[in-house]
Amino acid sequence: MNAFKKFAALLLALMMILSLAACGSKSDDSAQGSSDGEASSDDTAKSKIEQIKEAGVLVMGTSADYPPNEFHTEVDGKDTIVGFDVAIAQYIADDLGVELKVVDMSFDNLCINLAKGDFDIVIAGMASTEERLKSVDFSDPYFKQQAILIRAEDDALYNKPEDLSGHKVGVQNGTIQVPIANELVGEENVVGLVKAQDLIMELKSGKLDVVYIDYTAALAFAAVNDDLTVKDIGIESDSEGQCIGVQKGNEDFVAYLNEKIAEMQEQGLIDQYVAEAQTLAGIE
Repeated sequence: MNAFKKFAALLLALMMILSLAACGSKSDDSAQGSSDGEASSDDTAKSKIEQIKEAGVLVMGTSADYPPNEFHTEVDGKDTIVGFDVAIAQYIADDLGVELKVVDMSFDNLCINLAKGDFDIVIAGMASTEERLKSVDFSDPYFKQQAILIRAEDDALYNKPEDLSGHKVGVQNGTIQVPIANELVGEENVVGLVKAQDLIMELKSGKLDVVYIDYTAALAFAAVNDDLTVKDIGIESDSEGQCIGVQKGNEDFVAYLNEKIAEMQEQGLIDQYVAEAQTLAGIE
């Protein structure tokens, strides 16, 4: 019986030792998991600029159908997206010491995909509006100008905003021109299309009377279409101009972009980029 008691006591002690070892192992695993969780939290806490530098690439979302802002052309035998918006993005990428990647998609989906995190920035001749500010944030404006594009034979018809009344006005979906045109001529007279090139085709065919777009884009299309002309008829807009869009909650990144925009403006680089893009787009 004494021998049995001694064996039982030994077995109990052994079980306690194993139990303690198991608890210690679980505690160690838990501690390790906590450490991993903290690392994950640190990754989330990294600023947008740190994330971009770590990735080694700045991803720009755009709609490359809007010369001279952004458009496709052949460079060294390869289809390439160029334009002054791309040049601005390249300046920022160079300053960050990373590569630039340009993603082309329809204009009216850019803010949706930016909010999802598909891009770091959107530069597409886009203006800040109350509706867009619900999902993304914007930098200071880097460019401002608007105009209408019409058939040259109709030049005498349009001299002030009121002259648009009763005419079919084409706009690109998702742009600030949409609500302005709706107010000027009524929604029933506004035609929204996805691509700017489609608006030009409709204008030339007579299905549209006017295309309302940014001034530089209007110049680009008029330069390669002798039957079209550009006019500034004094349409007023609350928009401060074209801005860079970023995901919400990146105030430091917006502040950085504003610094870079100011630098480019002070150095006359944006005017230079516009001139170079106009030449590439065939604007004389």
